[in-house]
Amino acid sequence: MSAWIIVGLVVLALLAATVIHDLVQTRHAVLRNFPIIGHFRYLLEAVGPELRQYIVTSNDEERPFSRNQRRWVYSSAKQQINTFGFGSDNEMERTPGYLILEPSAFPSDPPPAGSPAAGPTFEMPVGKVLGGARGRAGAFRPNSFVNISGMSFGALSGNAVEAMNRGAAMAGCLHNTGEGGLADQHRHGADLVFQVGTAYFGCRDGDGRFSLERLRETVASAPVKAIEIKLSQGAKPGLGGLVPAAKMTPEIARIRGVEPWKDCHSPPQHTAFRDVDGLLDFAELIADATGLPVGIKTAVGGAGFWDELADRTAKTGRGVDHITIDGGEGGTGAAPLAFADHVSLPFKLGFARAYGAFARRGIQDDVVWVGSAKLGFPDATVFAMALGCDMVSVGREAMMAVGCIQAQRCHTGRCPTGVATQTPRLTRGLVPDDKAPRVGNYVRALRGEVLALSRSLGCAHPALVEPDQLRLLTDSFAGQPVEEVFGYAHKWRQLSPERRAEVQALALAAATQPSR
Repeated sequence: MSAWIIVGLVVLALLAATVIHDLVQTRHAVLRNFPIIGHFRYLLEAVGPELRQYIVTSNDEERPFSRNQRRWVYSSAKQQINTFGFGSDNEMERTPGYLILEPSAFPSDPPPAGSPAAGPTFEMPVGKVLGGARGRAGAFRPNSFVNISGMSFGALSGNAVEAMNRGAAMAGCLHNTGEGGLADQHRHGADLVFQVGTAYFGCRDGDGRFSLERLRETVASAPVKAIEIKLSQGAKPGLGGLVPAAKMTPEIARIRGVEPWKDCHSPPQHTAFRDVDGLLDFAELIADATGLPVGIKTAVGGAGFWDELADRTAKTGRGVDHITIDGGEGGTGAAPLAFADHVSLPFKLGFARAYGAFARRGIQDDVVWVGSAKLGFPDATVFAMALGCDMVSVGREAMMAVGCIQAQRCHTGRCPTGVATQTPRLTRGLVPDDKAPRVGNYVRALRGEVLALSRSLGCAHPALVEPDQLRLLTDSFAGQPVEEVFGYAHKWRQLSPERRAEVQALALAAATQPSR
């Protein structure tokens, strides 16, 4: 036998061994789904910084998430080093809108080791009781100011949903079901927010109309802590959805309460109500029937809706317990380009419009405010909370923690990491046992850096950060206070003495009580 044949057999044996190893291992979805070829991705990732000094893009040019942002999520999720060396590579002074947090000369002390607010858990309860202002029977104080946003089973694979739910349970945060109903994969330990969409999946009758009895049955079957009425989402507001017949498997159909292997439409608007009064009546109906806090999620358009909602809330006593604002930069599995790029205000502008309508009437503290759309990074979360958010919901960032590589193939059904697909060959690559801890690690790491940033501003709790501690730079070596940019009156974000004392007591308890 010639030497070349021996070499060839050895190479084939090594390749075969690599294929077997890649198919059997569970840590890397790319390798499970694409043995051998997948290794090139990690090779290019390893030498990427050197190559990018001369070609391709910089660390902050890619969209929707830059390379630095993705690296921070991946490293945090894997409990690897998530710090960066040699200083910032951003152009600060001439970048319009560049955020600067103005540090205090006397920052707050870090919590002692072993306390809940210290690592590795970084626990810090939300500054408000969800449903407390309206006296809901099921009112509660969320344990985490970072929670997982609504992403349906159907848009995401069952393995991805299960991994997120188990990871949320590990981190002690809430997991939003998305409008696709409450799946078996949502029942792995995390407290839930049940989302009621325009098609009423999981709470509809045989004709597709809202069913209060069906809603009661659904929320009683799982640890549902709150209900969210979805009016629209930032990436495609005012646009209905469609799950084609080929993706409507018997399992997904059962969860949504529809027939399998038939096109499944979500209308662009609700049929249970048609105006603000109807929305408030609907919210109060659900709250009375379930005892749970009820809120809305929506993108932001004209100011008229917000003024009317705030007026009705102030004058009639009816109202929602929480409001999630989704920015136009938010994500989705599929949307027409014009909708994704041009319909609805980006988060900061939209939130300021909605929050301002309530603040002008003095009722902003009666609502728990939730921010959504690219807020899953420490600076973005602090910015959102300075504007008035009590919590943030993370979506695509949680997808990255579970394995998403920003391939942007969500709409094709061919997600290479098994996150946004129903193809069994691809979903097998995502193993919940391995990915769930990464979700928990990411949420805890985000909370930890947000708390550290807040302490650098002299605030023991993120709810105490105010807009005048943030500044947005212009391209002419100047900066504007955030209050001025977004038209905030200073009193809007000034906590009453009672609320300030309440939040400070929460921070003190988290820094002194033994960790669970």
